[in-house]
Amino acid sequence: MLSRRMLLGLAAAAFTAVAQGPAHAQDWKASYPELTLAVIPAENASTTVDRYQPLADYLAKQVGVPVKLNVASDYAAVIEAQRAGFAQIAYYGPASYARAVITGVATEPVAVARHSNGLTGYYSVLYVKAESPYKSIADLKGKKLALVDPNSTSGNNAPRFYLHQQGYEVDSFFGSTVYAGSHDNAVLALAQGTADAAVNAWNSEDDSNLTRMLSRNILKNDDGSVMKKSDFRILFKSGFLPEGPYAVLSSLPGDLKQKITAALTQMSKNDKVDFDKLSDGKDLELAPITAKDYQGIIDMVKFNDAQRRTQ
Repeated sequence: MLSRRMLLGLAAAAFTAVAQGPAHAQDWKASYPELTLAVIPAENASTTVDRYQPLADYLAKQVGVPVKLNVASDYAAVIEAQRAGFAQIAYYGPASYARAVITGVATEPVAVARHSNGLTGYYSVLYVKAESPYKSIADLKGKKLALVDPNSTSGNNAPRFYLHQQGYEVDSFFGSTVYAGSHDNAVLALAQGTADAAVNAWNSEDDSNLTRMLSRNILKNDDGSVMKKSDFRILFKSGFLPEGPYAVLSSLPGDLKQKITAALTQMSKNDKVDFDKLSDGKDLELAPITAKDYQGIIDMVKFNDAQRRTQ
């Protein structure tokens, strides 16, 4: 488990490795005998490891050096891991990638998931229980909202941005808000009744964090019965958001960047079994992506920062 505390001790050694990055194809393995893939904790730790350990193993085979997986303790830990040069590869949410860029991390997005609907993006939604009396956002005034993480896109930044546009300021409209730490935990807070509403990621009716949790039968009613999709109701849906990127350190040798990018974008063809584990078979491929595709998210994060400073 990667935590921010670990990074101080690792930063000096990692910086040395980055600083010595070679220019020639035949030399880079001497400075990078092992790579690290840092991943945001979008789901619970064991599920995240089950999804991304096969990816780390696949990258190791394709690139030619071991690739160690680190599931971060929170979204910010991935940012700090790349800032320190400890994580050469990272899987970000779009807002955590934007935060990395805004705070000066030299990282480059190289690949993004293309979903079964053909889109390389998703939405933020706000759920309530279907049995609840809440029929609109207005009905939630003074109630408790479960967010995900300060650097989550669908779990914080997007709902703040789009609800503001509708006249609702998250911190003053809701009676209280709590950061659950992961998308799973936010849904669990709603399912268990410790929150009145929860925000989360949503790709389509049959592909969301909620549907993945339901497929694992981990959401239960008070009587112990397994919950269904019909037990939840969506009250809010954001504008379209670009999917979170896989990003590499800008300081890596060009040929190493190319190897990592090629491995990611060809994974659906090279290793479909392990590729399907990343999304329960819901995604088509990892498609190329560039920094300019995230300018809207960067602007969103900056806007939210400015709003908090004026409140």
